[in-house]
Amino acid sequence: MNCSDASMPLEKSPPEPHSSLFPLSKRVNRMVIFDFDGTIADSFSIGVKIGNQLAREFGFPTITMATIDRWQHLSSKEIIHEIGVPFYRLPKIIRRFKSDMNREIPHLQPFDGMKEALRTLRSQGCRLGIVSSNSEDNVRSFLAVQSISHLFEFVISCPRLMGKDKALKRILKKQNIQPETVLYVGDETRDIDAAKRSNIRSAAVSWGFNSLQVLAQHYPDFILTEPADLNKIVLRF
Repeated sequence: MNCSDASMPLEKSPPEPHSSLFPLSKRVNRMVIFDFDGTIADSFSIGVKIGNQLAREFGFPTITMATIDRWQHLSSKEIIHEIGVPFYRLPKIIRRFKSDMNREIPHLQPFDGMKEALRTLRSQGCRLGIVSSNSEDNVRSFLAVQSISHLFEFVISCPRLMGKDKALKRILKKQNIQPETVLYVGDETRDIDAAKRSNIRSAAVSWGFNSLQVLAQHYPDFILTEPADLNKIVLRF
């Protein structure tokens, strides 16, 4: 993938949104599913603070700026391996992380332009949902604080860091949705991988955790450089 124009997939530009080739009916019944942290909510600095508190408690290395710089260029699996926490301890640490994050919800903000992009997607007839490793309570609390709860049909929490594909497949089956009508939007390599395993399209965002370089290596269908790009790519599938 050529990342010189990161918002462009490997195809030519589509007609303008109001072109007769793309009437509104073509956009109805498209579903856009979002990751939460690093995609909708700018939770990075708070996440690092909580992570370092847990590091001291559970005895794994603290997160420094050098660590962050390195991790941004690694896949999700590589990061988990580098942290070195035994897998049997991860569920307890993740539960504590989510619990501590709940107290920070009032301080979280969406990324610039995200609320406007979400409202535009809904006005285009898209159905919206969230599949996140964060807790459902945390996500719903954030949506309520930001007055955007009404934009989303569902919020699903996936307790396993690498298990989002199972949640995505359940959504497709339960709602009898065709995979080609669904897009999953996330900021990490594991989001791209989950979409591929679910046979749906993926859009990787540049404003979250992973670098554009490592995201491109996992071959998402789209790479977005700003939230407004969402309203352009929905015309392309």
